[in-house]
Amino acid sequence: MFAAENGLKGDPRLQAISQAIRAFKDTVDIFVDRYRDMDISVVAGVEARGFMFGPSIALAIGAKFVPLRKPKKLPGEVISEAYVLEYGTDCLEMHVGAVQPGERAIIIDDLVATGGTLSAAVRLLERMEAQVVECACVIGLPEVKTLWYLEQAQADLGKKMVLELLVTSTKFLGH
Repeated sequence: MFAAENGLKGDPRLQAISQAIRAFKDTVDIFVDRYRDMDISVVAGVEARGFMFGPSIALAIGAKFVPLRKPKKLPGEVISEAYVLEYGTDCLEMHVGAVQPGERAIIIDDLVATGGTLSAAVRLLERMEAQVVECACVIGLPEVKTLWYLEQAQADLGKKMVLELLVTSTKFLGH
């Protein structure tokens, strides 16, 4: 309202913000529609951009949000899970007691490349005896080797993990 009152309705910066907000809402709505009736009690978000989508999805489906963070960022007692990247190693941490045995969980991240981070996230939740129902990412890198890495990650976990990938495009954004 302020923008229109001040003659800024046509300002492209404001239009870009408005379009981004709509794209964010549409993305969250797709995940909410998928998970609303799946009896999910935990939405685990991978740092950092999993934090953008995870809380909104958790709120909409009535689940709690559990942050999976880089080392030494969470206060109190944590459990850790190391994983290998293309360029080195990293680690995810979660509060002890954040997830209870038997809780049904989904893991949210913005992007999947090799599947290493998601594999670590799954292992972390399963160590707390949660049931990981699915991993959901907004973007999957379209490289052929990504599929190979994902298959390897799934094999390493000893089960087939379903990844819901949304591909952002100008069509998705309404252009």
